[in-house]
Amino acid sequence: MEGFIQFLNSILYYDLQSLPFIVISLLIAFTVHEFSHAYFAYKFGDPTAKNQGRLTLNPISHLDPIGTVVLLIAGFGWARPVPVNRFYFKNPRLAGVVVSAAGPLSNLLLAFIGGACLFLLFSAFSGSVWVPYAAQFFNVFIQLNLILFVFNLLPLPPLDGYRIVEDLVPAHVRVRMAALEAYGLIIFLVLIFVDPLYHLTIGPLFQYVVPALYHFIIGIFLGVFA
Repeated sequence: MEGFIQFLNSILYYDLQSLPFIVISLLIAFTVHEFSHAYFAYKFGDPTAKNQGRLTLNPISHLDPIGTVVLLIAGFGWARPVPVNRFYFKNPRLAGVVVSAAGPLSNLLLAFIGGACLFLLFSAFSGSVWVPYAAQFFNVFIQLNLILFVFNLLPLPPLDGYRIVEDLVPAHVRVRMAALEAYGLIIFLVLIFVDPLYHLTIGPLFQYVVPALYHFIIGIFLGVFA
């Protein structure tokens, strides 16, 4: 059994002690993120996601098996993208921005909910022996949702940030963006795995922006519960 645990520690990106908190947090984060895309697409008149069973909070409907495995091994992964048919939208550009932004904003909302739960926990059950474990979970929950919020707003295909920019720019710019879209995954992987580029582009977002958002949320609830 000890050898099996050592094997898991050797292949997993996350340590086994925090893995349950991470898995639960990501199940919730991915599910709410994709549900939000489906919900707002449906509200704007697109029944595609609903007809494919994606207008649900059942995690099984949203998880991508390969994306989940890659997440556990490499530290980043993905859920199944929600299908959106812009043909149904009366105002495709406005609806497109709202539908794309709904996913990342849902993760930001979850981070605030996690902050509220964390402080309510200490206010109501400060003496309980299980509070440190619950506090660790909510800390992980807040941070992972903030990472997903920032990550998904990156203007790289196929991320939500790219779709938002695509709907906001003029038509002639969208044509040029479409020509580069095929190289989006390659660009993304280069930025992630080439150290100098990572530290000049994406790295500072996770190093400075995510902690700043975390401290902002904690500061809000410190003020509320003080």
